Amino acid sequence: MKKNYFLVTSLVLLSLSIIGFSDNLFTNIGQKSNSDPKYIIHGLFWFAWFIILLIQSNFIRKGNFKAHRKLGMLGMVAAIGVTLSTLYIFIKIYNGWDNMSEFVKASRFFLPSFSIMVLLGYLNRSNTVKHKRYMYLGTLFPLIPILDRASGRIQFGLDLVNQDLIILLIWNTLFISFFIYDWITLRKIHPITYLSFLWFYLVWVISVYS
Repeated sequence: MKKNYFLVTSLVLLSLSIIGFSDNLFTNIGQKSNSDPKYIIHGLFWFAWFIILLIQSNFIRKGNFKAHRKLGMLGMVAAIGVTLSTLYIFIKIYNGWDNMSEFVKASRFFLPSFSIMVLLGYLNRSNTVKHKRYMYLGTLFPLIPILDRASGRIQFGLDLVNQDLIILLIWNTLFISFFIYDWITLRKIHPITYLSFLWFYLVWVISVYS
């Protein structure tokens, strides 16, 4: 698990994004959003981030630290692109806090959470313990659009289980898997891990009750 954890989880995240947006990519490429520049740019930056995350995880798995460092700057460009393109979509589409759903409200918190965590990961790139936790846990925050869409498609449209329940199950599993990884590798839960999880639920409390 120690050697393959980040490679496997990065592959899971990339797979969920492909499943979630499979209509845009494969089955309904003529839809309106596929010709809208803001969605195209946003999607490209997100896919670039997940692909780079997967490649970087594989570099570390193979011990190719030099290649990992070189690709790191491209990853930061992708992260900045994700932040700016998502912020632009928020500004263009959503008008007023009271008009937002709980999921959209949470996304407003999770976007800067992702950006700050990735920045901290970059600043702590010489500290591998902190670096990988900031990068990975930060990536778990802004998954709402991906999980929202993927939760329906993994049921093949049958809606056998409530989609919100599937979203929470997948999200919590990703976080809890890191608790297990911490315990196996450190014999304790790292503060970055449990504080990220606490922040995750605090955001939901704020979003639901505000």
